[in-house]
Amino acid sequence: MVKLNRIYTRTGDNGTTALADGQRRSKADLRVETYGTVDETNSCVGLARLHADEHLDRMLGAVQNDLFDLGADLATPEGPEPLPYEPLRMVASQVERLERDIDALNATIPAIKSFVLPGGSACSAYLHLARTVCRRAERLAVHLSEAEGEVVSPEAIQYLNRLSDFLFVASRAANRNGADDVLWVPGANR
Repeated sequence: MVKLNRIYTRTGDNGTTALADGQRRSKADLRVETYGTVDETNSCVGLARLHADEHLDRMLGAVQNDLFDLGADLATPEGPEPLPYEPLRMVASQVERLERDIDALNATIPAIKSFVLPGGSACSAYLHLARTVCRRAERLAVHLSEAEGEVVSPEAIQYLNRLSDFLFVASRAANRNGADDVLWVPGANR
């Protein structure tokens, strides 16, 4: 379990940070950038929760917990030696829960006839922000998985991919099931 009794340690003053396995990496390291962007996604989800109804808030609360799991997964690289503990990893059931939530929300939302612009309600706008940051986290996770010597589980990448879908559908749900969606009108301002 995590125990934080000191917030500053000065160990990062030289531009490095510790991963969960104890190794030090540059704060500009791709792995650190990836789990930092997952953390940024989580903060955006927190903003959306301030405006969400109770049903959506419960779903978003589960997402926030999952994002901490994902951060722990990404902060614990697979190495040649086994760790003295079982690292927390993303699992298929977390991806499957997102799929069920997407299906449940989407069941009452009409199909879109155009791209949806971020906005409508505050909750929807924040969910779109979370979606775009999530997509950046996904791109970074894929880039990390392609780097020599780095491993990212398929479930971690699947979760990020599905999460961006969930956040899009949730943004439409927050817009009174699409009634308040702001639709893109191609060439409207020519």
